[in-house]
Amino acid sequence: MRFVFDGRPVEFRAGDSLLIALLRAGLRPIGGGCLCLGGDCPHCLGTVDGVAYVRTCQVLARPGQVIQSHPADGNPPLPVDSGGPEVHARNMHCDVVVVGQGATGRAAAAAAIGAGKQVVTLDVADGQEVIGIYTGPLVVARTLAGMLHVHAREEVVVATGAAEIQPVVPGNQLSGIVTARAAARLAAAGVDLGRIVAVGTPPEGVDAPKGAAAPEGAGTPVDVGAPEGAGTAVGVRAQVVDGQLVRFEGATRVEAVVVRGRDGQEQRLPCDTVSVGLGFHPRDALLRMSNGLAVRAVGRAARDSDIPACPVSGTVCSCSGVSVDDLQAAWDRGFHEMELIKRATLAGTGTCQGGVCLPHLRSFLADRGAVLQPAFTARPVTRQLTLGEVAAGAYHHATPRTSLDAEHRRLGARMDRVGGWWRPWTYGNFLEEYWAVREGVSLGDVSTLGKMLVSGPGAVELLERLYPTRVSTIAPGRSRYVLLLNERGYVLDDGLISRDSETRFALTFTSGGASFAEMWVRDWAESWKLDVRILNQTMSLGAINVTGPLASELLARAGLDRPLGYMHHRQTTVAGVPCRVYRLSFTGELSYELHHPAAHSVRLWRRLLELGAHLGIRPHGLDTLLKLRLEKGHVIVGQDTDFDSTPRRLALEGAARLDKPDFVGRAAVLRTNKLPLDRQLVGLEMEGPAPIEGALLWHGLEYAGYVTSSLLSPALGKVVMLGWLKLFDGELPAEVTIDGRPARRVPLPFYDKDGQRARA
Repeated sequence: MRFVFDGRPVEFRAGDSLLIALLRAGLRPIGGGCLCLGGDCPHCLGTVDGVAYVRTCQVLARPGQVIQSHPADGNPPLPVDSGGPEVHARNMHCDVVVVGQGATGRAAAAAAIGAGKQVVTLDVADGQEVIGIYTGPLVVARTLAGMLHVHAREEVVVATGAAEIQPVVPGNQLSGIVTARAAARLAAAGVDLGRIVAVGTPPEGVDAPKGAAAPEGAGTPVDVGAPEGAGTAVGVRAQVVDGQLVRFEGATRVEAVVVRGRDGQEQRLPCDTVSVGLGFHPRDALLRMSNGLAVRAVGRAARDSDIPACPVSGTVCSCSGVSVDDLQAAWDRGFHEMELIKRATLAGTGTCQGGVCLPHLRSFLADRGAVLQPAFTARPVTRQLTLGEVAAGAYHHATPRTSLDAEHRRLGARMDRVGGWWRPWTYGNFLEEYWAVREGVSLGDVSTLGKMLVSGPGAVELLERLYPTRVSTIAPGRSRYVLLLNERGYVLDDGLISRDSETRFALTFTSGGASFAEMWVRDWAESWKLDVRILNQTMSLGAINVTGPLASELLARAGLDRPLGYMHHRQTTVAGVPCRVYRLSFTGELSYELHHPAAHSVRLWRRLLELGAHLGIRPHGLDTLLKLRLEKGHVIVGQDTDFDSTPRRLALEGAARLDKPDFVGRAAVLRTNKLPLDRQLVGLEMEGPAPIEGALLWHGLEYAGYVTSSLLSPALGKVVMLGWLKLFDGELPAEVTIDGRPARRVPLPFYDKDGQRARA
């Protein structure tokens, strides 16, 4: 049986891991470093069947596999084919999950079964590599058949044992260095280790004859046996030494090890392989990532880590190439805590996630008198995964489409996901769309707006208490722009309140805020125990914006014989379709919104385009709409607002009537209004080109804010922006700099300042 490694076939035996087969053939998938054969270190990484960062010691060899060596320095190349096989996820449910099937894990599983529990056991030796424990608790494992998601009803038992501590001395990046357990496994597998020197605890099955300990590092040759259940090694001998590691010597492979005996003398021992037994560090990453869940560790996974001697020189973190000198440099810069040392050097952030370097980092800090933190929350996965493995079992929630989606695509629109919907971003030419609105007539699909009916005896009270505007003064057939505030007085959303009758209102919300708004309104109505009926019509109603100076002429052709006044609305029929027609303006031009049953959207859209053909009608996308509204200074909640935007900070104090007895957020607004204003959303102008949204504002050498929206206006011939601007000495600066260029603060709106075009 053979697999292919770097273009050449390699034979393997049944039960071999990829690494053992490679070592038996005298090959290694990565340059050097101490091998543990336990999945704890980065020194056996390879690219297996196109997947990089695979621990070859954890993968059983199979015929036909293609393995590529991992670069000793740097990252493996990205795959040419980004496809990859589809990865499936299988779900299992049980009472108890036991991770690890050594003696302690088997005992834990037996105890749970004896207590009548339904138990699932997972072990890497059985091809189940656990990569994380998540809320549930949910145990996720990688298997040959795909991802396995095991849901534990009661608890997860972590019995993953302990990793062997690896050496940090000069030369520790040479090949030929193995841990004691790895030496025993390799010997049992028939890997030729040559002359072996065992430093520290010898491999399992090696016992130095009594009285033969080597006090000065002289060494005693003994037989190397195999660990229990691993087979038998014959004729393999090791030289056991007692002393402190000083360094490894050699060019690319270890040729000798230098040990300092109890008398302080150094002894150089020629060898082909060095076995190191320096203590243990618990494999507790799964336990640490499950903080607060029903997860417990048993056996060596629950033990404290051995603290090795403080490293003096050598590579501490092979993943990131961090040396002892790098640790010292970070310490000298004042980084004296584990989290800071890790971030300053990147130690522990690589492939093995601290499995090798963490004991030495603790030793380094302890030697310098630092207080050792007991544990850290582990990162989301303990192994490198492909995107297919991460996504297995996860499904993208369907992005809703308006009833006009196919029409937009037929007209060549470039669609994008915005506000939780598929929406037409542009039909290909911004300027043509822009001037159709400013000088002619255009259609826009605004079906994504949140739409809600509220009716009943308690409707007025609900809306009065919910909104910071006076609702009782809205006459039937009229609409009012409103803000929606939370209890802290911050803006959640904006929209319209339109009154149909004494007890019936139509509300609109932003596209992205519609779902939350429904929960918000329903929750308050229930909390206040008001007699109301609430109907979310967002999905059932389509909405088309007819905008531009010729909008009234187009709608007259479509049957709207009686024009509406600004901010009025009524039920009527347009082009044979029943509509609630709103007269408003978001673009700054004469505009109507036609809210209608979504089933009639295509018929209405096509008829309007047909009737407007002689008027030069063309649809506009969301990109054009956002730029048109910027010229009018209209705010986009979530883009121009921040999490703590108050009406005063948005210069929309008129939308919050503090003479009302109560509304949600009133107490907070009264309290914050007493504080000096610190910043405000303002209008800015400058010469082109337009800075990017997010560009910083500067007042002299001081940070003054940032741009939220920007546009080189075709109609105005200059750049117009909305931005957050700080007050200096209680005043808003009249001028700031952006990208080193001057910008002027100006009153809003930028376009049609007296609003005559919108109210025409």
